[in-house]
Amino acid sequence: MWLTPTFLFGQKSSDTLFYKTILFKITDPPSGRTSYLFGTHHAFGKDFFDSLTIANQALEACDLLIKENLNIPGEMAGDIINERVTIHKWEKYLSKEDLLIIKKLFAESPTDYKKMTPTEMYVFLNRYFKQQVCLNKSANDTSLSLDEYIGALAIAKNLAEFGLETTREQIALINKDVEGMPPKVHKKRLKSVIDIIRTKNTKHCGETDWYSQMEIDYKLNEACRNTLMLTDRNNKWMEIIREKLETNNCFIAVGLSHLMYECGLINQLKDLGYIITPLDVN
Repeated sequence: MWLTPTFLFGQKSSDTLFYKTILFKITDPPSGRTSYLFGTHHAFGKDFFDSLTIANQALEACDLLIKENLNIPGEMAGDIINERVTIHKWEKYLSKEDLLIIKKLFAESPTDYKKMTPTEMYVFLNRYFKQQVCLNKSANDTSLSLDEYIGALAIAKNLAEFGLETTREQIALINKDVEGMPPKVHKKRLKSVIDIIRTKNTKHCGETDWYSQMEIDYKLNEACRNTLMLTDRNNKWMEIIREKLETNNCFIAVGLSHLMYECGLINQLKDLGYIITPLDVN
């Protein structure tokens, strides 16, 4: 079988657990039903997933794709931002030089950057840096993100799709996570990320490097570090995932951080009695 378990993990201490993979098989002992858990990184895309032979075969073997959210026309991030009436005066947050960079980045974008919050701009710029600088994605490359591409493959394969939350809910959470942050901190964060974009400083590419190399410490014995963004969401998602696993062979594709730590989906699935097996993705 092409999905035979491989022993890819080595426990280095009581608090660190490394898996050289981002793909896990979920086996339900009573029913024998098989599903898969895949940790994504939003900066990666088509080329990366196409290179993962076993991950593609796992997706093919399933009948339901579960993602963080679905791309619904009229309810995508750009749509939600553009419907706002509040305009941010970016001169309060950015120097003239930095604002010119923002205007250039959004020159061809349908999203009105003036209606974005400082937090949303910071998230956008971080992803832009990782894609264009760390992964050398061309500025003219309009290919889908990793999550979007997996969704497109699912549609092409006639798999049903299910979103764990809406895009509107995600945007609200991103902003709530730093609620009350002083303007001067927003200014400092924005300046820092624009500086590394301007200088193409790859020394800040550690996150994309370890993801692509899959040398990942899942920290399964460490407490979750963000209640709002990880613990609460994971707990809510597991109620839905548990129900879907009882009726479908699922391919669950969510951000890698949601697999990690004590509150992560790996531990929660184990606690429910599922057998979790790391798999080589190639």
